[in-house]
Amino acid sequence: MLAIVCPGQGAQTPGFLSPWLELPSVARRLDELSEAAGLDLLTHGTVSDAETIKDTAVAQPLIVAASLLTAHALFGGGELDGGTFDGGVPAGAVLAGHSVGEIPAAALAGVLSEADAMLFVRERATGMATAAAAAATGMSAVVGGKPEEVLAAIEAAGLTAANMNSVGQTVAAGTLKQLETLAANPPAKARVIPLPVAGAFHTHHMSPAVSALEALRPRLSANDPAQTLLSNFDGQPVAEGDAVMTSLIAQVSRPVRWDLCMETMLSMGVTALIELSPAGTLTGLAKRAMPNVATVALKTPADLDSARELIARTRDLAAGPTGQEEGHQ
Repeated sequence: MLAIVCPGQGAQTPGFLSPWLELPSVARRLDELSEAAGLDLLTHGTVSDAETIKDTAVAQPLIVAASLLTAHALFGGGELDGGTFDGGVPAGAVLAGHSVGEIPAAALAGVLSEADAMLFVRERATGMATAAAAAATGMSAVVGGKPEEVLAAIEAAGLTAANMNSVGQTVAAGTLKQLETLAANPPAKARVIPLPVAGAFHTHHMSPAVSALEALRPRLSANDPAQTLLSNFDGQPVAEGDAVMTSLIAQVSRPVRWDLCMETMLSMGVTALIELSPAGTLTGLAKRAMPNVATVALKTPADLDSARELIARTRDLAAGPTGQEEGHQ
């Protein structure tokens, strides 16, 4: 079974979209997504510096657009015309996204049109940037240490365990002063690493952004997922479009359980995982938590052949020795 995953904020790096512009139609498609987002994503994905693309209002639409662009490059698909994605995500594939990555995952599952996905992320990013500006907040990764000691140290500092990424990596979020307290008193055998994000995402600090997205919700059309789509809330599939929207909105101020998403993928029999651009973070987590799962990080067009080969191998394995899909013989 194949999983297609979309990364979250912090995965972006200066110029990461430049290689993709060498592909036909990418610049035009990026212009369409830029118009929907109300941002010059071409500039931000190619020449803007690290500080510029760290800004939440820029980073989130840029990441969503990148995942959609690279999905089109991998699977093909029609124009951005307000319709749902029709680019041939392999039948039976599992879709999931980390934090803001849940938005392109929902679009690839057919829940949101690309235009609505960009409208949603524009409102999300603006709301979260405004909420972040209200107080000096941030996030730090805690790498290593015993899980119970890590959680105890995060709680003792007054922080929230905002991202449970895997055993050995938890992200703490809160005020900068609280993060300094954690850094000065790290759990045993753990490192505290500040992250390049501009707010305490997935905590109560983001409540104003939740209200803004609830106000936007009536303007969006949500279809039931055409593919299995996992939720960051509990790692379980979400079967109805309205439930996906409820989860996407609530996710802004509640913790991300990527660890549970990976557990579900393993329990479902996922054997291959492709991470869309800006790739690397989720495949890195998968290599540690899903060691027998083959992975491809789609960082540049040079990775497309490897991704397509992995898709073909996964399809052949699923077909079994008779050439028919197992379970449908």
